[in-house]
Amino acid sequence: MTGSLTSVLNNLQIQLESIIVGQKSLLERLVIATLAGGHVLLEGPPGLAKTTAVHALAAGVDADYHRIQFTPDLMPSDLTGSEIYQPENGRFTFNPGPVFNQIVLADELNRAPPKVQSALLEAMAEQQVSVGNHSHTLPEFFMVLATQNPLEQFGTYPLPEALLDRFLFKCLMDYPEIEEEIEISRRARQDDKGHLEAAVVAQMKPEDILALRKQVNEVHVEPGIESYAVRLVAATRNLENHHQSWAGLVKTGASPRGSIALLRAAMSRALFHQRDYVIPEDIIELAGDVLRHRMILDFSAEAEGVSADDMIQHLLNVIEAP
Repeated sequence: MTGSLTSVLNNLQIQLESIIVGQKSLLERLVIATLAGGHVLLEGPPGLAKTTAVHALAAGVDADYHRIQFTPDLMPSDLTGSEIYQPENGRFTFNPGPVFNQIVLADELNRAPPKVQSALLEAMAEQQVSVGNHSHTLPEFFMVLATQNPLEQFGTYPLPEALLDRFLFKCLMDYPEIEEEIEISRRARQDDKGHLEAAVVAQMKPEDILALRKQVNEVHVEPGIESYAVRLVAATRNLENHHQSWAGLVKTGASPRGSIALLRAAMSRALFHQRDYVIPEDIIELAGDVLRHRMILDFSAEAEGVSADDMIQHLLNVIEAP
């Protein structure tokens, strides 16, 4: 394990915390997802510095960054780019769109129509986009961080299960504590523009992240811990075996991709904490963020006031860790 790079990760975390007040857990998830090569969905009301956090992360790893504001009238070509006819030679030339950046902020993703969501799904799943009869490869270091506002329903399109399943984490953001909000207000008053800016000094390069991802593959996972993670994910598909009164509340549980994501995230968390092995706490700590968006609940769950987080916490309580 390269100590110098992993220590830089901690410096990156510290610097992000100096910019964003009161979101330590979220910032750690962003760094872990960067290590794991995964995408992140951020859900929370406006004004919680979601955009600032993503911008700060991009600056911290010196990555090309672009923010795309999703709206109902957005077209797939506004995301992927398009082929432009060149009359001087009678040929079409591909003009890349904003998705051809290393870190892409998909702001208010649930406002995008299905065609645009499908174009983003291909980018996330295949790391390429198709325009016309040609496919174009995205950068090797490519990461989508999407936001959605859970409070507004007008002019929104629910994200399909296939797209949700491609996000490594779904992180829920809530309002800060009073003391934290006082500190946020104090910092904002010191800024000439009246809001916080992500003044982050680059700690590493995208190629450093790619090197660390190879080290993630070398993190050891004991068979018992691997079995624990898989049993936890499989239990979301058979919830009635662990809580009889919740039978029928889950239409679809997490697929095997959920097991892969949970173990990959746990390995990345281990490396982040400068370990070359996974411990049960890695699985337990990340289970909620990995699984909550992979569980499709029936309407009866909402009627009974039961959330995916409630179910995941119950499984963590009843399934014995190694």
